[in-house]
Amino acid sequence: MPDTSKALLIILAGLPGTGKSSIARRLAAEVQAVHLRIDTIENALRHTENPVEVTDHGYAVAFAVAADNLRLGQTVVADSVNPITLTREAWRAVAHAANVPYLEVELVCSDPEEHRRRVEIRVPDIEGHVQPTWQQVVDREYDHWETDHLVIDTARSSIEESVAAIRAALQQTRRS
Repeated sequence: MPDTSKALLIILAGLPGTGKSSIARRLAAEVQAVHLRIDTIENALRHTENPVEVTDHGYAVAFAVAADNLRLGQTVVADSVNPITLTREAWRAVAHAANVPYLEVELVCSDPEEHRRRVEIRVPDIEGHVQPTWQQVVDREYDHWETDHLVIDTARSSIEESVAAIRAALQQTRRS
């Protein structure tokens, strides 16, 4: 039976352009975790031989893959907008079902001009992926958080500083 005592679910969330994927990649490499990116999963679903209209499919696949890896004792970094209470609850349920702790991290960019600049200059790093426009980001449904979670303002923190803050929070989460 795998040792799940070191497994942990790190749930990254935030609007497009806040730095989630850059931080997720760096964090996953540093803590030797599985990186699950919703954009990658959804893009693959859209570009299969029999494409599907992606609604909640990407999240459903990610929840299942995360659960498999957590049960194997792997730490998982979940990289998604995670915009609504329902998806946030579902990520927590994945951790509970695997009997592992979790850390929720919301990434924000408090400087609207910087956030817009980031969204408008981004180049897709997934072949065939279409980046959202600034207007789509602004208009996106995004529920207020009702639970305790770590908030990192990427307008004021570099990738390195953001990862360090998450790693510090991970140490506390593992001790709890």
